[in-house]
Amino acid sequence: MEAPHNSPAAETAPDPAGTDPASAPKPAAPDSAAAPASTAPASTASAEHGGPAGGAGAVPGAVTVTLTVTSPEQMQELGRRLARVLAPGDLVMLTGELGAGKTTLTRGLGEGLGVRGAVTSPTFVIARVHPSLSGGPALVHVDAYRLGGGLDEMEDLDLDVSLPESVVVVEWGDGKVEELSDDRLRVLIDRATGDTDDERREVTLVGIGARWAGLREALG
Repeated sequence: MEAPHNSPAAETAPDPAGTDPASAPKPAAPDSAAAPASTAPASTASAEHGGPAGGAGAVPGAVTVTLTVTSPEQMQELGRRLARVLAPGDLVMLTGELGAGKTTLTRGLGEGLGVRGAVTSPTFVIARVHPSLSGGPALVHVDAYRLGGGLDEMEDLDLDVSLPESVVVVEWGDGKVEELSDDRLRVLIDRATGDTDDERREVTLVGIGARWAGLREALG
């Protein structure tokens, strides 16, 4: 996962057409009826009551929603669904082993937000900025694997965007970027371990803070 030492700290997704994002056509809004039935919540529980997010990382009062996803296409569609409830200033933290689907989910977020550039794993840069094509928030996609943690390191990335005006998605961010916001959405992706082709994933969404009190209703 670790990128070469001479890789850039941050970059902005290029505009191949050389157009002003504000003048680009606004992408069509996702069809809310298109979400596959298998991505509907399988169970819900409060983290303080020992739900899926219970354990060492549990936060009292957090709202937890657990979903089952059976293919990369459904993982990407889940990202598009989540994009509809995201707003400027939101912090999304993705946790899951290599190949679990973190970047696939983020690709769906980018499509749902209508941002510029293909969303790929930020392995060779620490952060990549995807400006909006429709006047909405930019998507800042961060790989925190090589960050020691803390707000200072994020600010040192010299991102050409205001974090409070963007949606910030951080892979490998647990224990490193929580201080960016008291309100945050943790996404934990569990997959079958070992040598298997099973694409089934259990995705646990943990909404922390008042911002996410209505997470279950928003996804419903």
